[in-house]
Amino acid sequence: MSALTLKAAEEIIDAAHQRAQALGKAVSAAVVDAGGFPVAIRRADGARPLTPDIARAKAYTAAVMQRPGNMLKKWQESQPVFFSQLSQLPGAALPILATEGSVTIKKDGEIIGGLGIAGGTADEDQQIADDVLTSLGYELEFAAWGVSGNPAGASGSPAGKEA
Repeated sequence: MSALTLKAAEEIIDAAHQRAQALGKAVSAAVVDAGGFPVAIRRADGARPLTPDIARAKAYTAAVMQRPGNMLKKWQESQPVFFSQLSQLPGAALPILATEGSVTIKKDGEIIGGLGIAGGTADEDQQIADDVLTSLGYELEFAAWGVSGNPAGASGSPAGKEA
């Protein structure tokens, strides 16, 4: 079983800030472990004050839901009441944010954490997260729940059913 170390989290955040700076953006980046607990959170100079909290919620979502936020969007749209209640559960530490910039960290087929990026547009946050994780050798492919071999981009709802 792999663990997400502080060194690995800091490497991810350093790369995210470098990528964001190349885009002319000041962002916050958060990395959590597979249970959604913070490993490292950093706000770049000039990033808006609320971005660290948003990044942490995005990272938490990707880790505990075990799928990237953009994959969860269709599911959330088809079952908004269910998603609004997830954050009310006694064990929920943060809101569930099914959005861009919320990416599950996966290595050697195992989910080891979540990355949240906040401060750019939705597309910029997602691009930063994807670019960084790809460049560092993490996996970005996820099968839909209950459907083996169906990549994440093919369906955003559980069991591979379109909403």
